[in-house]
Amino acid sequence: MRQRIEQEALRLGFTACGFAKAEPVEEETVQVLDRWTGQGYHAEMGYMERNRELRLDPTLLVPGCRTLIVVALNYYPQRLLPKEGYQIAYYAYGADYHRVVKDKLHQLLAYIRTLVPDVKGRAFCDTAPLLERYWAVKAGLGFIGRNRTLIIPGQGSYCFLGVLAIDAEVETTEHIEPQHVKVCEGCNRCLKACPTGALTTEGIDCRHCLSYLTIEHRGPLPAEAIGKLGNRIYGCDTCQQVCPHNSKAVATTEDAFAMNEEIASLTMADWHALTPERYKELFGGSAIERAGYDGLTRNIAVSKDGQE
Repeated sequence: MRQRIEQEALRLGFTACGFAKAEPVEEETVQVLDRWTGQGYHAEMGYMERNRELRLDPTLLVPGCRTLIVVALNYYPQRLLPKEGYQIAYYAYGADYHRVVKDKLHQLLAYIRTLVPDVKGRAFCDTAPLLERYWAVKAGLGFIGRNRTLIIPGQGSYCFLGVLAIDAEVETTEHIEPQHVKVCEGCNRCLKACPTGALTTEGIDCRHCLSYLTIEHRGPLPAEAIGKLGNRIYGCDTCQQVCPHNSKAVATTEDAFAMNEEIASLTMADWHALTPERYKELFGGSAIERAGYDGLTRNIAVSKDGQE
């Protein structure tokens, strides 16, 4: 059954699929998470502290679940925005990934019901207190790199993660062998390239991370961040762009993630002239909605080419 589910996942367009037993998170990971939030590295993301018990045990989040099916979906762009123009994170080039991944997971669940008619399940994609990267490692998809992203050997880190929790038991997949993890040791390119020094050996300090600040943070940007912003107006891909594992990244074949042509054609003047109405037209159904109109225009105003 595991092989048939994996084959269907790949047919649906997922680029990796693995299986993990639903059980409480290992104590070492619990300590790492508590230390990270205890140091305030999660900044204003209070939800990272809420629902702690659910976050650390998927059987509490989804009572009765026995298996976590973890999938990855490549989003590396087919073409990039011009370097001289404003930059947005690659993952936001196309449609909102939450909808795309969850739709595919629902299709996968429908297929599983042809094998196990009475199976119950819930689909997640960055929408619940679930340690998706942790479970991706447990399911054998890859390992966590220095930049704290999941790295899939041979594919890299430009991928969205999704989890399907089901109440049926499926044979688990093997963890990534240790030699793959060692590739990151001694590299540190991502740590050195991080514009603000937010990336450390202990994890990401979101209080200084440009991705967090330009998307999640509300209110004025810190002065020290503005000086490092450059022409970024939504997110930051630097730690992934310099990663050797992404040197041979292959463009996604998912049409939903293709560059929005209207966004691609925007000039800097167009970005500065953005109105609330135009914002809704361009970014409705896009991950860029996360920043909101006020957040996006704030970023544009203080970016490299937006400052007086």
